[in-house]
Amino acid sequence: MKTKQRRLPRRVREQQLIDAAVSAFSRGDYHTVSVEEIAVAAGTSKPTVYHYLGSKEGIFTACVRREMERLVEAIRTAVRDPLHPTDEDPLRRGMRAFFGFVIDNRESWTVLYRRAAAQGQPFEGETLRMRDRVTDEMADLITTCTRGDYGALDPREAQLLARVAVSTADAFADWLLDHPDENPDTMAGHVTELTWSHLRPRRPAQV
Repeated sequence: MKTKQRRLPRRVREQQLIDAAVSAFSRGDYHTVSVEEIAVAAGTSKPTVYHYLGSKEGIFTACVRREMERLVEAIRTAVRDPLHPTDEDPLRRGMRAFFGFVIDNRESWTVLYRRAAAQGQPFEGETLRMRDRVTDEMADLITTCTRGDYGALDPREAQLLARVAVSTADAFADWLLDHPDENPDTMAGHVTELTWSHLRPRRPAQV
């Protein structure tokens, strides 16, 4: 007599399917990866994949959204961690979490910044929207870090600095993956130093 398998909650099943899809898309681009390949990797059928995630476009979009959410959460958690030393630069903590995520989740990074951007719309637009969320997180963090030392920081200036930080981090991420001798903390130090260098000229002279 067959044992009836326990039905997994929908959310759990969706996450398992996205796991399989992220892995598949990291190995091949959007056009070469088939839904059947994703189904096999997940140990299920094509109809099941379509049932939970919709079309192939929907599958890829779900991958981009989830992995970006994970990246944003990793940065947010590191910045707000009460166990970190209070004298450590929160921006550096956030950047270190960013680079740590890239190292620990190479497949995610490949899907987010290599596969999605290369496919054009609608995936490029999805990536840009999610990337703006990271920039907004950085802008809020920069505004908080600069209170008292640099005077009131204009929101536009905070956004520009955040874009400098995020764009630099993007470029350094590929370098980090290609150079195993580098590490997330060193890369975070470079990005933080470059970001703060734009503000030093306006810092009041020490008496």
